[in-house]
Amino acid sequence: MPPRTKTKSDAAPSTMKELKDTLWKAADKLRGSMDASQYKDIILGLVFLKYVSDAFEERRAQIASELEADGLAEDQIAQLIDDVDEYTGHGVFWVLANARWGFLSENAKGIAASTAEPTKSIGLLIDEAMDAIMASNPALAATLPRLYNKDNIDQRRLGELVDLFNSARFTGQGSTRARDLLGEVYEYFLEKFAAAEGKRGGEFYTPAGVVRVLVEILEPTHGRVYDPCCGSGGMFVQAEKFLESHKKEGSDISVYGQELNERTWRLAKMNLAIHGLNGNLASRWGDTFARDQHPDMQADFVMANPPFNIKDWARSESDPRWRYGVPPVGNANYAWIQHIISKLAPGGSAGVVMANGSMSSNSGGEGDIRAQLVEADLVSCMVALPTQLFRSTGIPVCTWFFAKDKTAGAGGSIDRTGQVLFIDARNLGHMVDRAERAFSDDDIAKIANTFRAWRGTKSATDAGLTYEDEAGFSYSATLAEVKAADYSLTPGRFVGAPEASRDEEPPEDKITRLSADLLAQLGDSERLAAIVREQLGRVS
Repeated sequence: MPPRTKTKSDAAPSTMKELKDTLWKAADKLRGSMDASQYKDIILGLVFLKYVSDAFEERRAQIASELEADGLAEDQIAQLIDDVDEYTGHGVFWVLANARWGFLSENAKGIAASTAEPTKSIGLLIDEAMDAIMASNPALAATLPRLYNKDNIDQRRLGELVDLFNSARFTGQGSTRARDLLGEVYEYFLEKFAAAEGKRGGEFYTPAGVVRVLVEILEPTHGRVYDPCCGSGGMFVQAEKFLESHKKEGSDISVYGQELNERTWRLAKMNLAIHGLNGNLASRWGDTFARDQHPDMQADFVMANPPFNIKDWARSESDPRWRYGVPPVGNANYAWIQHIISKLAPGGSAGVVMANGSMSSNSGGEGDIRAQLVEADLVSCMVALPTQLFRSTGIPVCTWFFAKDKTAGAGGSIDRTGQVLFIDARNLGHMVDRAERAFSDDDIAKIANTFRAWRGTKSATDAGLTYEDEAGFSYSATLAEVKAADYSLTPGRFVGAPEASRDEEPPEDKITRLSADLLAQLGDSERLAAIVREQLGRVS
C-alpha cells in the first residue's frame, strides 16, 4: 500500500500553539541572510499591518450594519462609510485602500508593469502600505518599519508569508477573536526573537512569568501605570490582561512609558496598539536619566525591569531625584530605584526587577542609600527569584516592591508600617528546557497570595487568605530586624531553613527495617556474583 498522502486539513494547525509554531517556521524561511534584529522588525511589522487592517475592516462592517439598520440605501451608505472620525473616534486606525490586507494578499506576487505604473514587488507594496498608514494616523508617525523592498528580502517567500497570515485561522472565528489571536502571535514572536537574540533579547523582552509576579502583587486596576524602561511594552500588556481577567477594561488605566532604544520603542508602540492600549510613550525614544519625558507625571503603579548593573549612564550629582543618596558612577541600579520612587504618587506602589547584588551591595555608597530607603519605610516586599528565568542572563535576580503608604487603607486592610515582607521563591519554577526556567500559575499564585494575605488586600479578604510566616519561604520582619542585619535585604537571611519533613517511623523500627533491606541486598549480590563466576568459567 502506498503511503497515505497528507491532506491539507491534516496539515492545518488545530491549536493556538500549532498555529504559532506554523507561523514561526514559515516566517523563519524568510530569514535568509538577514540579521536577527532586521528580521524581527520585518515579521512584527507584518503582524501589526494585519492587525490594523483587520480592526479597520471590523469597524467598517459595524458602520455599514448601523447605517443599514437606520434604513439608508446602499448609495447613501457608500457616501458615509468613509468618515474618518467614525474610525479614529473608536480607537481604530484609518487605513487607505492600498494599505488594506485584502489588497496586499490579492497582490502577494506583486503587480506587473502597466502603461501607468512600473512593476511593483510585494515588498514595495508593503512599504507603501506602511507609509499610507503612518501618513493617515499621526500617532504612528515614524513608528512602522519600511524594510520590505530591500535587496536581501526574498520577495517570493514574503508573498507566501502574506498568504499564510491570510489563512482562515485568523478570520473564521469572528473578527474580534482574530485580532486577539494576532496579539498572542505578536507576543509569541517577541519571546522567540528574544530567545534567538540571546543576551540582546533581554533589552526588549522580560519573561512573562516575571512580569506576572509584578502585576499580580501590585494589582494595577486603575490610574496611571508607568514603566521608565518599557522595552517592547510587556508590563503594560500583562496589566491589560490582568484587567481583562477581572472583568475590567484596558481603558481603566493610563499607560506611560519611556524607552531608550529607537527600534525597541517602535516595537512597544506597535505592541500597545495591537493590544488596544492607548499609551503615552512620548513622541520619541530617549534616555530616562538624561531627559525624563514625563517630568510632571505621578504614577499610581510603576513596573520596571531596568538593565542590570549598567556602568555607562547619564549621571548628575545635583539631580533632585537622588533624595536618598547619589548613586555611584559605576552602577545605575540605585539610580533606577530612586527615579521610580520619585515618580510615585501618594499611595502609589512599584515593583522593580533587579540583580541580586542590589540587595546587599555596600560599594559606592549603595549600602547607605538602601538604609535610607528602609528607614523611610518605602520597601514593602523583597522576592528572591530562582535562577535561569532569564534566558538572556545568568545573573540571579530579585524583585523589589515599594509602597508610599503601608498603613491600613486603600493598599490593604492590615497596617504594615515599619515592616518588610521577605519571600524566598528560589525553589519555585520548573525547567522548560536545559537553559530556561518558568513559573507555573500555581507558583505565581503562591507568591502573590502570600503578599496579598500579608497586606490584607481586598482580593485576599475575598479569598479568605490570612498570613503566617512560612519557614524557608516567607517572613515579615520589622525595620529593627532589617537594621540588625545591616540593612541587607536578602530574603534567605530572614526566612530561615524550611522545616524538615516529619518522620513518624520509630528509630528502632527504622533500624530493623533498613538492616533487613541491607542483608537482603547483600544476599542478592552474592548470588549474582556466583552466577557471573560460573558463566565466566564456561567461557574460559
